[in-house]
Amino acid sequence: MKRLRRITEAEVIAEFLKNEFYQEEFHHDRELFEHLVLDADITREDENMLRRALLFRRRGHMWRELPPDTQWWEMELDVEDLHKLRVFPRAHWRKIAGGSFALGDIVHRIRTHKFSGKIGDFISKIHSLSYQLRFTRDTSSVILIGESEDSTITIIEGNHRLTAAMLGAPETLRAHFRVFLGISPRMNEVCWHHNSFGNLARYVRNRLKHLWYDEEADLTRLPLPGPEVPAATYAKAVGKVMPESK
Repeated sequence: MKRLRRITEAEVIAEFLKNEFYQEEFHHDRELFEHLVLDADITREDENMLRRALLFRRRGHMWRELPPDTQWWEMELDVEDLHKLRVFPRAHWRKIAGGSFALGDIVHRIRTHKFSGKIGDFISKIHSLSYQLRFTRDTSSVILIGESEDSTITIIEGNHRLTAAMLGAPETLRAHFRVFLGISPRMNEVCWHHNSFGNLARYVRNRLKHLWYDEEADLTRLPLPGPEVPAATYAKAVGKVMPESK
C-alpha cells in the first residue's frame, strides 16, 4: 500500500456523501443540494460545512467516533494488500462472516457456502456487481481506517465494491477505485475497527447523546450555500425563517 498524497477531511466527506446521496434520508434535499454533492468544490468552506452536515444526517454516529488526530491519505492499493482488509462488521456481513471479518475469508465463504433468504439475495447482488466491475470502469472512492498502512485495515465505505472486485478480478483494483485511508495511532479506540467493551460503551453514550438532536447535522445553523441557490428555496428546505424584505 503506497501513499499518493495527503488529503483533507473535507475531500473524504465529499466522496463519502457522493456514495450515500441515493439514500432515503436525502430524498427531500436532492434537488437543492445535488450540485454541491456531485460537483463538490472543496475549496469553498460554506459547501464543506453543508456536506458535513448532510453526511452527519446519516453517518454522524460513525464519523464522530474517528479520532480527532486522524490523517487522511489517498493510497494505491495492490492485490497483495487485500489480506490486511476487514469488512465493516454490520448488518448482513455478520451473518456471512462466520466469525472472521477478513475480506479474504468473507470472499471464501461466499464462494463455498450456500446462503438463502435475504442473505442469498444480498450475495446475488454482490455477484452481479462483480460481473459489472469486470466490464465497466468504476472510479468511485472506498474509505478505509487503520493505525497505519501496514496494520489491519477496516473498510468503512466500500464493503460491497471491494468484495465484488475480489470475487471477480482483484488485479483491476487500481483501475477501479480511489482509495482513501484514515490513519491514527488511536484507531483501536474506534468500535468499528476494534470491537471492545470500552469502545462499544463510548459509542452507545455518543449515540444516546445525539439521539434526539445532532447539532452537527442541523442545516439551519449554517449560512446560505452561495448566490446560485435562491434564499427562499434554501430556507424552505432547511426550515429557516428568512427576514421579511423591506
